[in-house]
Amino acid sequence: MSIRIDDLTVTFQNRMKKNKVTAIDHASLEIPGGIYGLLGENGAGKTTLMRVLTTVLAPSGGGTQISGKVRLDGVLYQESNYEKIQRKIGYLPQEIDLYPGLTLQECLEYMGDLSGIPKKECRKRIDEYLEKTSLTEHRNKKMRQLSGGMKRRAGLIQALLNEPEFLIVDEPTTGLDPEERIRIRNLLVDFSEGRTVLFSTHVVEDLAAVCNRLAVMKKGKFLYSGSMRELIQKAEGHVWTCTLEDEREVRALEKNCHISSKQFSAEGMHVRIISRNRTDERWEPAEPTLEDAYIWVSNERDPKGDTAEGGGSGREVLFLTEKSSFRFAHAKRKEDFIL
Repeated sequence: MSIRIDDLTVTFQNRMKKNKVTAIDHASLEIPGGIYGLLGENGAGKTTLMRVLTTVLAPSGGGTQISGKVRLDGVLYQESNYEKIQRKIGYLPQEIDLYPGLTLQECLEYMGDLSGIPKKECRKRIDEYLEKTSLTEHRNKKMRQLSGGMKRRAGLIQALLNEPEFLIVDEPTTGLDPEERIRIRNLLVDFSEGRTVLFSTHVVEDLAAVCNRLAVMKKGKFLYSGSMRELIQKAEGHVWTCTLEDEREVRALEKNCHISSKQFSAEGMHVRIISRNRTDERWEPAEPTLEDAYIWVSNERDPKGDTAEGGGSGREVLFLTEKSSFRFAHAKRKEDFIL
């Protein structure tokens, strides 16, 4: 399973300012099998890209314009193919509300039924995923009684139930404690065997733990795509460490350089600096980490620039219908999608 994106551009009409906002700008990318990371700050265009890949976002008369081509295993993204594409996809959006009046078990069984999964097989999969996400003892609780982290894990289960060939997860570890994050990352690694998983996040640690290929996105463009090792190599010679006296010195330094981390110590404030050149004798060269490399690549051409906000407003949610196994919708109000 592979996904190919060729010269994709997505623009939205900003009705308030009466101008167009470019959320994705002539982007090309090939996503191979296994777990593929999508790294970028908020507003980079990640969610817009996922909305295109899940067929949520399509050209409309309301001001959304999409050009370029996207193919899923050779199948072109166009309206006549959407149902075929949707059957191959599982999606965990950034926020999801699932039938608050149903128990977790009832909710998952209903969603399995919508996906056409035989009841016996569906219950078997639910048991398996409840165990892997440590939700077994909560299966008879109403969805509205679950914590945010539990709902997040339940959302992941619904995305996995139909065993999709292409799984898209947007910030899957948000709201989870450290042990839960590790458990979810391990689950995704196991699930990716023979499949493709697009793992979108701004948390570098998550990607470092689960994948070795990724893309870095900023202002609607891909700044880098390739292996993690090659990304880290790009930052070699541009990472330094230094101990400063106090926070005031750190703030002065931040005006001209990017700092990837800072930590108090007995000697003062220990910082990691991302800079093209060494401009202070106190700076010592350091081996770059993935986070250092991400900061370097993101700011190499625009050292202290601001990030343009991606298009769209409201929240990304899952909206289930009887007509198809699943359908995605963009809702601005809570009452638009909670059943």
